[in-house]
Amino acid sequence: MGDTATDYTEITYRVADRVATITLDRPEARNGYTVRMADELAAAFDRADRDPGVRVVVLTGEGDDFSVGADLSQGGFDFDPDAGPPADWQEPAGRCSKRIFAMDKPVIAALRGSAVGGGLTITLPADYRLAATDSRFGFVFTRRGIYPEGASAWFLPRLVGMGRAMDWMISGRLFDAAEAERAGLVHSVHEPADLLDAVYSLAADLAADTAAVSVAVTRQLLYRMSALDSPEPVHALDSQLIAGIGANPDAVEGVLSFLEKRPPQFTLSPEQDLPDFLPWSH
Repeated sequence: MGDTATDYTEITYRVADRVATITLDRPEARNGYTVRMADELAAAFDRADRDPGVRVVVLTGEGDDFSVGADLSQGGFDFDPDAGPPADWQEPAGRCSKRIFAMDKPVIAALRGSAVGGGLTITLPADYRLAATDSRFGFVFTRRGIYPEGASAWFLPRLVGMGRAMDWMISGRLFDAAEAERAGLVHSVHEPADLLDAVYSLAADLAADTAAVSVAVTRQLLYRMSALDSPEPVHALDSQLIAGIGANPDAVEGVLSFLEKRPPQFTLSPEQDLPDFLPWSH
């Protein structure tokens, strides 16, 4: 059973088989993103995160390219250039990347063709990036006289290390899917015709075989606690989490389904069953 939302103008949104697909939908502009698209993306990820019928989100682009980055041809930013931005103004790419960062559900980005500038930074908080052999990437900001955005200077070194991040961002050069895979920016590379099959196969596996609350807690543990300067607060939180598994029906089901050699039927949902002591939930 599927659900298609029509209340967007620059993206599309549909749900099928517990997977929400969010598609950049400006192929005539090679999916160049605008302020409107950024806000629609943030709203769509929020919608998927709050929907109990969604377990995984796929982010992709219509046409031959994922996104060539910011398209300022439609008037630029959403503030009066003479008055300047309000104090709480947020640049567009970060509106999307910050919402992906906060997700309780895994996100898989399907990248083909060009994914450059903001068309790449918005994918950095995704849990997976799968690429086509025709993909071309670039953090091209220094070649345009502008600056990295989407909080990419925080995300990228965590994915590929400071040395590679420095190279890509300082040079602004383009690089191919093979280099991206070697560096760990993308998880796997596929022929263009096979990319979405690989993405949806991964999404189906995550939806069927992992526990939603366990995934939600795990992805936030990694993002919010891996950069701490000591393991002590991480272990303190681990201890609280593990102490509760005796009363956790998903933990019981996980063990039973393994012993009985059957698919698990997890019942807890991140919309209502996350532990109330998580430090990032306050």
